[in-house]
Amino acid sequence: MRLLILTLGLALFSLGQVGAQNARTEICNNALDDDGDGFIDLNDTADCKCKVIEPISLIPNPSFEEFKCCPQDRSQLNCAVTWIQASEATTDYIHNCGWIGRSNLPAPLPFPDGDAIVGFRNGTFGNQNNNPNWKEYTGACLLGPLKANTAYRFKFWIGFTHAINSPPLDVVFYGTADCKNLPFGKGNERFGCPTNGPGWMELGRVSVSGVNQWKEYEINVTPKEDIPAIAIGPDCVEISWTTDTYYYFDNLILDERINFEYVITPRNHPCSEKLVLGVPTINGYTYQWYKEGIALVGETQPELQVKTGEGIYQVRIESASDCRITSMYHHQRPVETSALTQKICPGTSYAFKSRKLSRAGTYQETFTSVNNCDSVVTLTLEIEDDLIDSLQTRILEGDFVTVGTRQIHTPGKYALHLQSTLGCDSTVYLDLDNLKVFMPTAFSPNDDGVNDTFGVFANSSELTIISLRVFDRWGEQVFSARDLSSEEADTRWDGTSRGKPAAEGLYVYVVNVVLKNGREQTKFGEVQLVR
Repeated sequence: MRLLILTLGLALFSLGQVGAQNARTEICNNALDDDGDGFIDLNDTADCKCKVIEPISLIPNPSFEEFKCCPQDRSQLNCAVTWIQASEATTDYIHNCGWIGRSNLPAPLPFPDGDAIVGFRNGTFGNQNNNPNWKEYTGACLLGPLKANTAYRFKFWIGFTHAINSPPLDVVFYGTADCKNLPFGKGNERFGCPTNGPGWMELGRVSVSGVNQWKEYEINVTPKEDIPAIAIGPDCVEISWTTDTYYYFDNLILDERINFEYVITPRNHPCSEKLVLGVPTINGYTYQWYKEGIALVGETQPELQVKTGEGIYQVRIESASDCRITSMYHHQRPVETSALTQKICPGTSYAFKSRKLSRAGTYQETFTSVNNCDSVVTLTLEIEDDLIDSLQTRILEGDFVTVGTRQIHTPGKYALHLQSTLGCDSTVYLDLDNLKVFMPTAFSPNDDGVNDTFGVFANSSELTIISLRVFDRWGEQVFSARDLSSEEADTRWDGTSRGKPAAEGLYVYVVNVVLKNGREQTKFGEVQLVR
């Protein structure tokens, strides 16, 4: 009996302990698992609920994606869920499931968000019924009214077609204190903008411009009274054009300005030891910083000097009646990478951080960049090849060959010690000889088959004979030939001048040659013509 009572008592005590543990509530800012469920602070989503600060549009169906029907033609905004054709002048609903817009006024692609957009005009022109007040507007009853004296931001995309059809425009954001004021100007296509009638006010505007593109704009407003319904479109100014003007809307986001601006922003470089993350200061709110959802105990200011390294940071702000948390900020130190190729002389080494490398290969080291970031350098190390070379060449008499900084004029064999561009020792074995170029001193053009013509004899691939010119004693040119070949008769002088036999005597020749190394030489000499 005593054993049974003792067992029951222990069981009741254990149940009591479990119940007490389960009764605990997670404290969301102490970096402890208070309720023992394995989740700490913000990671315990059951106990630490807080609205994430991000813009969620008060405009229903802000990108026109939800639809009741696929548009088949113009003026079918009624196919878009919740949107109201605000003006008698009708906007166009464009959706990839049906009508994709006017062929002569194409929308820029791709659309900013999804498959649907709205097109609108600012006046009709180019016909006998010009109407500068044909102004097309879209309208909506908001999911919740804009509250008086609260800062809001309206952010939207506007699309432009051809330059002549999408001139610069003022887009205006209108508001009304009663949804019943939508639509306005019923039955009157020349009514114009909403403020031409009662119940509407201009909340803000922005000037826009572009050609064949989408651009994002914003309008900041602080209404003086509650606004449950809005309309957007052109301003009230009557314009006069020679052709219709046309534009597009997409992704219309309207929310409190804090939800756009309240984000974590860094100050200083992300690799700096003085990196600071910060959020705007709001009177009446307290702050708590978190990393990976776990509170950084004691970090309760709008700014945080980062001492806890890389990771995901958030800030929770709280007032007596409100709790919000920023979207995640991922702090990550960027890693720079670079590649380096280096060549060294045999028997030497290359200093790479703390290592001295003497073998060819690929190596990698991590350095610290000027911004204190990691800089990973990949080195390809090469060893200069065997620096012993042989050179066999021939030159014309009086010419020279250049090896390194030396000029060699005399035929012979040489062992030349040089340095490469890297400063490595090298040896060049030079075998130098003269080219054999023969110019006869006399010839006899008597058709006996012996020395009947005069020319250049050079049986060598080391040079090219550019030209040969022959002059008489008075300086008159009697023969000229280019691209000479000792095998071709028409490149040799046959002893005639202007088709007649030239007189016996002494003649002067000029021959131009170009060597294989690109050097050009001119040689002069005399030849005797014998009859």
